[in-house]
Amino acid sequence: MATSPRSNRGPGAAAENRAALIAAARAIFATHGLDAPLSAVARQAGVGQGSLYRHFPTRSSLAVAVFQENADELEAIAARPGSTLDDVLRAITDQAIVSTAFFQMIEIERADDAGQELARKIGSVLASKLPDARSSGRVPDWVTGDDVQLGIAMLVGALAKTAVGDRRAVAARAWALLPFGPG
Repeated sequence: MATSPRSNRGPGAAAENRAALIAAARAIFATHGLDAPLSAVARQAGVGQGSLYRHFPTRSSLAVAVFQENADELEAIAARPGSTLDDVLRAITDQAIVSTAFFQMIEIERADDAGQELARKIGSVLASKLPDARSSGRVPDWVTGDDVQLGIAMLVGALAKTAVGDRRAVAARAWALLPFGPG
């Protein structure tokens, strides 16, 4: 629900405003995609656009702040003893079902340093799990990290055009077509 901007409470409210902007952007991007108007984010956070741009001077900087949590979650899964490529791909699928914006942002923002860093994190997570997947015979030897990232991009493209309620079934069908989809 959109709220009207609060009165200016000064610098003491900066952390609270930043958190409200990130939460609002997560919801707006999930519903309307990465191209949603930033004015809607400010409105939902209950702050003015000036506050939005003080914290996040670019759309990319806001998107990176929103989706850092997604990347951190994938890193944590990959760091667990015994975790597999399938575990990471299931988590990616769950994240994409909720919002395709994170993965779209990684593809779009590769020219931006922060976007590149998120893309590197995801690439590193995938690369850390691929050797074990190959050696166990779960993934063919010819599959590269770039192939897995391409598969994720294809999945996200399909999910972006799918009603939220149908995304899990579409994701299962899409992964079934690839030799490295989560089992």
